[in-house]
Amino acid sequence: MILASLLLGVIVGALLGLVGGGGSILAVPALVYGVGLPLEEAIPTSLIVVGAASAVAVLPRLRTGVNWRLAGIIGAAGIPTAYLGALVNRLVDPQLLLVAFSVIMAIAGVRMFFATPAATGPCAPASGGIWWRSCLPRALATGTVVGFLTGLLGVGGGFLIVPALALVLGLPMGVTIGTSLVIIVINSAAGFIAHVSDVQIDWAVTGAFAGTAMLTSAIAGRLSRGIPDRILKTSFAILVLTLAVYVALRAVAGWLS
Repeated sequence: MILASLLLGVIVGALLGLVGGGGSILAVPALVYGVGLPLEEAIPTSLIVVGAASAVAVLPRLRTGVNWRLAGIIGAAGIPTAYLGALVNRLVDPQLLLVAFSVIMAIAGVRMFFATPAATGPCAPASGGIWWRSCLPRALATGTVVGFLTGLLGVGGGFLIVPALALVLGLPMGVTIGTSLVIIVINSAAGFIAHVSDVQIDWAVTGAFAGTAMLTSAIAGRLSRGIPDRILKTSFAILVLTLAVYVALRAVAGWLS
């Protein structure tokens, strides 16, 4: 279990550092199928891993790669809905949730393939500043949805935050990644608190997974600053579509078994 945690932590940390997301949606299946944890333990464990790795990955971007106002608004909006998602998680068939989840991922991935002008949305207009009348409702809606999914499925939400920041709010990809990582830290903390009272955490597995994820995310975060926005965006789209297919297949297999 420890060896598997170390290896999988490298993958999750690299994804978070390079594209600001993706590692969170991998963490739960990695802990369940790769490490062997039960789902109820894998969810809060994944939130520890993803939150810690995201906090480290954002360090190289603290000065110029984070829109702090948007990160705070979106993160705060998601805190109450993370608790609501955790409650719904106990009531709904998880296989049904995973199918819906994969559809959302596929839509987000396809949208990321389409070119969008950098810094031309309501939250990053070409003239500078922020058009708060248009930006604030979108930011609050993004935070609400992502927070709910964090509690519902035990993910940090980066797979949705990145497309939302880039496509809906109009942030350039470089700022999108850093801002996404800050929001993931906030959402992961809220989701963990909502889940942790129900389970015991295997701290040896968690430490091994989180330690390698944090180290790898720090390295990947520095490397990603030199990669053009278009390459990062396309890579993220391919990643999300691949994960959508994987999640859908696992859900169908769960129904058939």
